[in-house]
Amino acid sequence: MLRAAFLWLSEQPRIFRFVRKNRVARKLASRFVAGETVDEAITTLRDLNALSASLDLLGESVLHAEEAQRACKTYLDVLERIHRAKANANVSVKLTQMGLDIDEQLCLGNTRSIIRKAKQYDSFVRIDMEQSSYTARTLQLFTDVFYPEFGNAVGVVLQSYLRRTGADVDAMIGLGARVRLCKGAYKEPEDVAFPDKRDVDANYIACMERLLQDGNYPGIATHDVAIIDHAKAFTKQRRIPAERFEFQMLYGVRRDLQYRLRREGYNMRVYVPFGTHWYPYLMRQQVHGRPPAFGAADGQAYSVATFADDAAEAGRYGAALLFVRWGEGERPVGHLETDYLAFGSTPNEALAPVLALTLEQVKAHLDECVSRAAH
Repeated sequence: MLRAAFLWLSEQPRIFRFVRKNRVARKLASRFVAGETVDEAITTLRDLNALSASLDLLGESVLHAEEAQRACKTYLDVLERIHRAKANANVSVKLTQMGLDIDEQLCLGNTRSIIRKAKQYDSFVRIDMEQSSYTARTLQLFTDVFYPEFGNAVGVVLQSYLRRTGADVDAMIGLGARVRLCKGAYKEPEDVAFPDKRDVDANYIACMERLLQDGNYPGIATHDVAIIDHAKAFTKQRRIPAERFEFQMLYGVRRDLQYRLRREGYNMRVYVPFGTHWYPYLMRQQVHGRPPAFGAADGQAYSVATFADDAAEAGRYGAALLFVRWGEGERPVGHLETDYLAFGSTPNEALAPVLALTLEQVKAHLDECVSRAAH
């Protein structure tokens, strides 16, 4: 249920406009998004030290040609700045952000310009994968246009929650293309995607093994320690050297594991998003189990989650509660959040008192939020 809530929240423009101005939400975003500007993104690259990166300008499904052209121009600027900074980084691009929904030729022209610039600098462009409704078209353009024209200056992403991905992995291996394998973060119908996490994980491992064995420098994009350990054991058993693949993780997630893998001699690339459209991105990344829902003073059903982020005071973290309101048919219809309820020198320290709240105390905080929202 909570995963559905975050996916729904990611699609609400009114909530996005509100959250973007919200101090708590912006501070939460700063842990996972490298700011809103190119300058902030380039500064983040310097802070990654020995880790490589892939910069991604947030935003997709643009509706106007001017938006697509602005996004293209930003990517060209990013590649120029990466080159000048001599940073170990490339870029990831979504075709709908390049204008795919507006005009295919517009999209092709914008994307070609970006790949051409990357190739000029001996860099690389990853064509990101979006919802399943774009999968076939994205792979068709990659296979028929981008890869024949630019070779391994461009790669693609495949998602293990899609039922078709096993066949797509074989096709990309046959092509010799570079693949980033991830699990997927969009809500999809069951006839298209596996609804059970166990099936998604099993498909990921099967696709990963084929890519590690026969693929062209695959990107193993996961934070799942069991899958990472499986990849390490598989490559050791098959005597696949570490320089033939790389692990990939999201900026701000499991930084300890990122640096540990690098110390162990594995290549590690951090997916670094930046831009003003950080709220939809963050909501899509939240994947949790089904939470309980309970009634509030307004007669509505709510589920609850906790989060911690940098507080206004230097060196301190603040923890708060997030409430998602549910309508009929398990569809979320809104959300509320408390102010900081506890503070600490680490996120866990801040969260500890919040996690210790009784159900009655949580409901009291919810009723306070409901009352505040009504005035």
